[in-house]
Amino acid sequence: MAGHSHWAGIKHKKAANDAKRGKLWSKIARQLIVAAKAGGGDPSTNLTLRYSIDKAKDANMPKDTIEKAIKKGTGELGAIEYVEVLYEGYAPGGIAVMVDGLTDNRNRTAPEIKKIFERRGGSLGASGCVNWMFKKKGLITVKTDAIPEEDLMDIALTAGAEDMENTGEIYEITCDPAAYEDLRAALKENDIPTETAELSMIPENTVAVNDVETAKKILSLMEDFEDHDDVQNVYANFDIPDDILAQASE
Repeated sequence: MAGHSHWAGIKHKKAANDAKRGKLWSKIARQLIVAAKAGGGDPSTNLTLRYSIDKAKDANMPKDTIEKAIKKGTGELGAIEYVEVLYEGYAPGGIAVMVDGLTDNRNRTAPEIKKIFERRGGSLGASGCVNWMFKKKGLITVKTDAIPEEDLMDIALTAGAEDMENTGEIYEITCDPAAYEDLRAALKENDIPTETAELSMIPENTVAVNDVETAKKILSLMEDFEDHDDVQNVYANFDIPDDILAQASE
């Protein structure tokens, strides 16, 4: 799994209930607000905003909700201040973790993130302690029953993908950020539905987790971060084999 995000595959297996969807919409709304505030409300001239709108549409976010968030960012509906935060630390087993967030109160968020690390047997580290282990990549996932592997690989590699991995239920495609737009467009032109399409931080190498209890703690930690309102993304460099994952999920 070197060079891939094992968490992306695990998240796909988890059911998306209404409560999770509502939380996801709230997080995407923050992205829209920040993107519109930084670069304006026109997605044709604001690439970050366009990515956020695409993500909102993929999450079936209502059009009026999207527009309202953009107007909050441009100041048409009152000013809301969110700042980007990044926390780095370690999960049990020495697994590197990066927590990317948007908050309106750093003094609230930082101790809450520290508490989550500690509650699950991990520790918050200093700035820069693990981010050197990750590289920014385009990450796109496709269900394995959507298209034969060879057909998808041919399309993806032709469009600039660096690698593709079959993780069981999904194909995980990674690319250089510069190739992300072309890759997305190629999949769309070929009517290939995507599960995830985003710019992500991918570990250059992964660490195998062969202990069920350690795996349980890591997964609980990741889920706690995903459930936190201020957290946008969580990245980690673990690789949990399928048999251990099955036991840890019981």
